[in-house]
Amino acid sequence: MTAFEIRPPQPGDRAGWEQLARGYKQFYETELDDAGYELAWQRLLSANEVHGLVLLDECRLVGMAHYLMHASTWSGPVCYLQDLFVAEAARGRGVAAALIEAVAAAARARGAARYYWLTHQDNARARGLYDRVGQHRGFLRYDYSL
Repeated sequence: MTAFEIRPPQPGDRAGWEQLARGYKQFYETELDDAGYELAWQRLLSANEVHGLVLLDECRLVGMAHYLMHASTWSGPVCYLQDLFVAEAARGRGVAAALIEAVAAAARARGAARYYWLTHQDNARARGLYDRVGQHRGFLRYDYSL
C-alpha cells in the first residue's frame, strides 16, 4: 500500500478538490452551482464550522473528507463525517479507510464522544467498507422540506 499524505485542504488544492466534490455531488444526484462550490471551499479553508481533509497519492489529490463537530444532548461533542469521496481510479487501495481513520483521529483530538456518518442504502461498495470499520445501528434518516 502506498504511503498517503493526508492534510487539511490548502488554496492550491482547489481544482483537485472541486473535481472530487463534483464527482461526489454527481454520485448523489444533487446539483450545486459554481457559487455553492465556492462557498463550500471557503468554509473548508476557514475550518471554523466545517473541516476538511484531502488525501494525496504521489502528489495527486485522490480523496476528500468533510466533517463537522456538533453538540449532543447526551454526551460531549460529536463528529459527523458529512462527505467522503475517492476518485474512481484510486478506489480499492485504502484511500477511504485512511480518510475515515484520519477524521477519527481529528475527532479524538477535539474530544468527540462519538463519530458517525450516513450513506445511501444502495451504496454497496462503500457499505462494504463501512461494515468492516463501523457499526450499523439500524437508524433511518428522514428529511423534512423547509
